[in-house]
Amino acid sequence: MLDARISESGFQIRRATESDADEILDCLAAAFEPYRTSYTPAAYLDTVLSSETISTRLAAMRLYVAVGARGQVVGTIACSTNATGEGHLRGMAVLPEFQGQGIAERLLQAAEEDLAKQGCSRITLDTTAPLGRAMRFYETNGYRRSGKVTDFFGMPLHEFVKRLA
Repeated sequence: MLDARISESGFQIRRATESDADEILDCLAAAFEPYRTSYTPAAYLDTVLSSETISTRLAAMRLYVAVGARGQVVGTIACSTNATGEGHLRGMAVLPEFQGQGIAERLLQAAEEDLAKQGCSRITLDTTAPLGRAMRFYETNGYRRSGKVTDFFGMPLHEFVKRLA
């Protein structure tokens, strides 16, 4: 599933490289721009990243990108495992003009497959209240609210959990 073939939908999912950094930043910025005013400035910057923090994310996490037929990054997701073997997702984004085409589902599947291969049986992700559509997407894909709410630069951050079979 994670090979580099173009799907019938006209995009492929592959591991991101440093050379994808600028396009990943563009994708995050475009996907989260409609929510900018709902975020604190620090929360927004931590979400969309910067030229400095994208390198840190690429080094600390495994990033996947959805690449369109012309080779452009149209979506992204990051995943990692912690010391207890739990998987964690963050930074899911799809360019607005490509939303609703199954790209988010394929990115999520790629990250979940990666984490399962790493031995994870539980995956967490965190999201903010303004992202109601994202919350519904995650719930549709088997994630449930854990009830844990933490502070994310002055915003409530809601944890979601999924157990892998």
